[in-house]
Amino acid sequence: MSALIHLKSPRDLELLRHANRIVAEILTELRTQIAPGVSTLKLSELGERLAVKRNARPAFKGYNGFPHALCASVNEEVVHGIPCRERILREGDIISLDFGVIHKDYYGDAAITVPVGQVDEQSGALMKAAE
Repeated sequence: MSALIHLKSPRDLELLRHANRIVAEILTELRTQIAPGVSTLKLSELGERLAVKRNARPAFKGYNGFPHALCASVNEEVVHGIPCRERILREGDIISLDFGVIHKDYYGDAAITVPVGQVDEQSGALMKAAE
């Protein structure tokens, strides 16, 4: 079995960079919305609106039946958590946000972990180790 490596053209690379810039902008905006009382569904809906505003579409929504634009995992939840109205952030939580877009047929994808207000020493150490 032989593996082929598809070399990217300068145009391909620029389109990949642009898709990932969009993701970075959206995650930066979502980070500002992290606060006690916010639902993970609200964050997903905002991420979707921000993607559409940038002429991109959420990469995760509909992928293998995934129902939302954002993967949101709170505290001990495993990655790729499904946002929901009932999952409300509380002071001291940590949340991982994973977001992706498709822009001009190119994918961008990244994740960040954010504290909700002040976190305990153990959570802070975990976040620092995972940077």
